[in-house]
Amino acid sequence: MDEERVGQIELGIPVAQAAIHYLGLKNRWRKQAIGKSTYLSKHLQQTVPAGSRAEEGEPAESMDAKVILEARRRIVGPNVTLLFDEPIHMVRGEGVHLYDADGNEYLDTVNNVAHVGHCHPKVTAAVTKALMTLNTNSRYLHQDVIRHAQLLLPTLPSSLEAVYWTSSGSEATELAVRIARAACPGALHVAVMDYAYHGHTCLANDLSPLKFNGPGGSGQPSFVHVLPCPDIYRQTNLDGRAAARKVIAEAHAAGARIGAFIAEPILSCGGQVVLPNGYLAAVYEEMRAEGAACIADEIQTGFGRVGRTFWAFQLHGVVPDIVTLGKPIGNGFPMGAVVVSRRLAKAFSNGTAYFATFGGCTAAGAAGVAVMEALQEEQLQGNAAVVGAYFKEQLQIMQQEFEVIGDVRGEGLMLGIELVDSKASKAPATLLANRVKEAAKCRERLLIAIEGPHSNVIKIKPPIVFSLKDVDKYLAALRKVLEEEQPLCPK
Repeated sequence: MDEERVGQIELGIPVAQAAIHYLGLKNRWRKQAIGKSTYLSKHLQQTVPAGSRAEEGEPAESMDAKVILEARRRIVGPNVTLLFDEPIHMVRGEGVHLYDADGNEYLDTVNNVAHVGHCHPKVTAAVTKALMTLNTNSRYLHQDVIRHAQLLLPTLPSSLEAVYWTSSGSEATELAVRIARAACPGALHVAVMDYAYHGHTCLANDLSPLKFNGPGGSGQPSFVHVLPCPDIYRQTNLDGRAAARKVIAEAHAAGARIGAFIAEPILSCGGQVVLPNGYLAAVYEEMRAEGAACIADEIQTGFGRVGRTFWAFQLHGVVPDIVTLGKPIGNGFPMGAVVVSRRLAKAFSNGTAYFATFGGCTAAGAAGVAVMEALQEEQLQGNAAVVGAYFKEQLQIMQQEFEVIGDVRGEGLMLGIELVDSKASKAPATLLANRVKEAAKCRERLLIAIEGPHSNVIKIKPPIVFSLKDVDKYLAALRKVLEEEQPLCPK
């Protein structure tokens, strides 16, 4: 649009003001003839007074937490939930810490999205530069998505060769199933693990027993078949081959075929469930004999979090046909990806073009590259292995001391602490888990969250820059809370 015509067009006042503001900025860029990054820095310095709380991440005129909560109740949908009974007004993040409006520091073991640390300077700089230069879609040639793929693909099995970008992990789930169905026409049914969660979209929700069997859920869809969740702690449902054969037979009895099997190598929202040795390999073998594509959901488990391997499926010695990615892939920038074999990519290229408005945009590519580079440069997979092993070892020592710690499980910096009424009963201690969560936040400024079908598993999925010192701080805080809530094991 010509600049001269802006004032001649009848626009809504906010739009007109935005257009005039933009033209003013544009003219200032021209006149000052300075670099964009320099301009941004100067502009921010002019906007944010030195020494103000806004300089540390909070708006200059911050709303009171009570005002925000009341506004949220009026404006936001009621099932958009908050983590704590008394919500925290967070204003800033750095590394493994979050800071509230009063300047209090919290140790964060919840936000696995900020994989390489909250507000990692390399990632924020890369995204800022992209947004200040050009942010457009994948229908144009740009190098960052290619660079991202070139960094991503060598970490995966050589059979996985083609990358599709999305805006989220939920979209990645949808796309993965579309690709699987394209490769196996007519096989529309999908097999999943019980207690699994694969996303919030319509199809992803239908593939998530944690949701469709949970409060307000509509029940199991007819095209979905559920394998019982293995429980090593209670020694139940450990035979993957038998479980796979059963759901395949169920599909045949309904006159259908299973075209895809999707599972996390460690079930996240299901309670940090570690699959038994050989389980996933047996299921993959049975599903492939049926002609189904095997999808590894690495949205929460990947990018070095499990320590010993870069991808959690590698712990099981399997090679999936499709891998879905999300959450940590952009360290907070909204993006996801699906990686498939060339055979599946060709089957999906059936005449219908694939396009996602923001999937593979220039800013997403920049974020993805920065995350991969940070992982390599800071050796964060190794950090997850070393720190995670120490963390698990120390938690297992606490397990022997506290009657309510029934199980400690997981890999690397993806751990779970299952709270029970007693070691003898192994009954889920749901109410205790919630009290521990709230007490840890209020008294120790430790952020934890609870997962699992019975809401009794403390999840540990911090940014993987988590250090040994952070572990010690976590352990001291958790010990103090548990001692106040429950007695030690009898000696």
